[in-house]
Amino acid sequence: MITKPTLEHVADLAGIAKCYTDAWGNETEVPEQTLRQILAIMGYDTSADTRLMASALHKHQSRLSEPVIVVRGDEQPVDITLSIGRDISYEHFSWQIQTEDHQHLAGEVATHLLTDHRDSDGTVILRITGLTLGYHQLWVRDKRNGHFEESLLIIAPVACYKQPALLSGKKMWGLSIQLYTLRSQANWGIGDFGDLKQLITEVADQGAQFIGLNPLHTLFPASPEFASPYSPSSRFWLNTLYIDVSSVPEFVLSHAAQSLVGSADFQHRLAQTRAKPWVDYTEVSALKMMVLPLLYQEFRHRHLTHHSERAQAFIQFVAQGGDSLTALAVFHVLSETFGQSGEGTQDTTQPRGWAQFPPEYQDYQGEAVQAFIETHQDAIQFHMYLQWIAASQLKETQSMAREQGMAIGLYRDLAVGVSKNSCDTWVDGNHNTLVKAVSVGAPPDILGPLGQDWGLPPFHPVTLREHGYCPFIDLLRANMKHCGALRIDHVLGLLRLWWIPEGKTAQEGAYVYYPVEHLLAILALESHRHQCAIIGEDLGTVPAQMAEILATAGIHSYKVFFFEKSQQGVYTPPSDYPYQSMTALCTHDMPTLRGFWHGADLSLGQQLGLYPDETQLEQLRQDRAQIRHGVLQALGMLSSQEQESTGQMATAAVEEHRVMAPLLGELIQLHVASGRSALVSIQLEDLLAMDEPVNVPGTVDQYPNWRRKLSADLTTIFSSPAIRKMLVNLTQIRTA
Repeated sequence: MITKPTLEHVADLAGIAKCYTDAWGNETEVPEQTLRQILAIMGYDTSADTRLMASALHKHQSRLSEPVIVVRGDEQPVDITLSIGRDISYEHFSWQIQTEDHQHLAGEVATHLLTDHRDSDGTVILRITGLTLGYHQLWVRDKRNGHFEESLLIIAPVACYKQPALLSGKKMWGLSIQLYTLRSQANWGIGDFGDLKQLITEVADQGAQFIGLNPLHTLFPASPEFASPYSPSSRFWLNTLYIDVSSVPEFVLSHAAQSLVGSADFQHRLAQTRAKPWVDYTEVSALKMMVLPLLYQEFRHRHLTHHSERAQAFIQFVAQGGDSLTALAVFHVLSETFGQSGEGTQDTTQPRGWAQFPPEYQDYQGEAVQAFIETHQDAIQFHMYLQWIAASQLKETQSMAREQGMAIGLYRDLAVGVSKNSCDTWVDGNHNTLVKAVSVGAPPDILGPLGQDWGLPPFHPVTLREHGYCPFIDLLRANMKHCGALRIDHVLGLLRLWWIPEGKTAQEGAYVYYPVEHLLAILALESHRHQCAIIGEDLGTVPAQMAEILATAGIHSYKVFFFEKSQQGVYTPPSDYPYQSMTALCTHDMPTLRGFWHGADLSLGQQLGLYPDETQLEQLRQDRAQIRHGVLQALGMLSSQEQESTGQMATAAVEEHRVMAPLLGELIQLHVASGRSALVSIQLEDLLAMDEPVNVPGTVDQYPNWRRKLSADLTTIFSSPAIRKMLVNLTQIRTA
């Protein structure tokens, strides 16, 4: 039997919150069954009180030094706290450090103490000189018994990196895009890295300082219709559908590729795919995968066989990618193999991932997979080639952005997790850094009264620490490449995540806390090493301490205009936003500006069956009318009488602007741009006054999420005098 006091005590030790404050400000208690289930998932023995306490004592043993020690700032010397004990002589202990660059330091604790004073809890301060920023290994030895304790010592900057323009107080604007939505006369039915280069060329000389992107993570090439960039297969590698095929150096050299692409049939399919208003992922994938293997064969023939300079660059890329790249390539070949042969379990509601592999292939480290690798080298190398091409084109794009004067260039987006059926969970295998029996999401709130289950397994906080945070470090390094800023989706996850045990609803979850001090130190260190600013998406139910945590860490908070208002419904003037923030009008999870203003999202939701309660829908429509009133008030477009009135006069004033005229859309965007935030992001959809959303949260197959293209191609967009004038106005208002 588990008693409630014991359960809650161990849950507290494990970082599981037994209660939380919900979106309505109410203190809500987590069910005991949920606490028990999450503790069991985390490796605690929940069969009885005594066993639960014993497993807790084993996991939380006292140590001479913490497993991970964080020191912020690059000042010398470095002070490290040790728990020697009250009555034990200092002379019994020695220390040694191996630095990240393999230098060795060592000494006696007694001769390196800050003072002879020992605190009442038995702690002393060890003072060490000669250490620089980085990840170092510390060993403390008890000479009485020869016992060593090892700790990871992280010396990190106080705050994340900022470009000189940000440090100088410059206010910048940029465009946020979903890359796949871009249209052009050159792409193959999906926005690609070539389109991204064209976009940079169009807006850099108009004053844009960045282009914000959706996550570029690898999805499921063998299941192209599983298209959400926020439910990827791997967050370490790129979606190769974004390759600009015609710009690959091998394309112009391959007679076979030129002949195929130039054929009437291929050109007809290409034109049809390009003209569709929605991305046809299956057809795009089919077209590109007809040509890319031919380019790989050309690369093998011209370069690999002759060990050319280009071949050496590829070989170096593969070596740097290591086992992670190999695993990704193997995963894709296995997905293709068993999808084509019909072997393995088939489930049309899930992407073709490792759960559909035959049992012997579901363990990456297993003998069957290792034998498969030996016999499929060429197919595996092909997928490595695709990653190399994608990475090369992304690198070229960021270089172009910086050369054309953009202070930041690209800013990438890091999704909060990966699909349960993904390459990353397959590779994780028995390491258990990802908790596959849990999904992250959100508790019930105003917009989601039943809560949200995102279907993404989280990192195990303890196992992550035991691995020296290597998976987290590698993840940041992979996503800070070739960009000037990184947006972290649901940055609140650095502090806590809402864990939903398998088989439970989103309402039956609990918050699990993470070592935020450790994660932020790593984030700061890596951001400086990559010269990459950090933007934290901090929307939703935000714990009180999070704003200060982000501010101190140098992370730009995320301000969405429509969410920034007082309890009385008055919009916060953008001039009152903190400088260390990024402001947006809408996000990928919201309707477009025009769609929001017209309530098109409510009408669409009604069609899709999202609002079965007519009373609820009518209330939402009334709320939207109040929002329109509030926005007009914020813009100064209402007289003092109209602002104060709640009757017919107010209704008439709002109804006058019920249809969003182009001028009103521009005024709202410029109002936000006039604010104090360092960064202001404008959606291309809003410049085009589009109605259709790119994503409808809460839907799976009711709406074609992540497919809607822009209403015009890039050349048409930026030849529009109205849009070019808007860009000039944005630059002027941001530099005023």
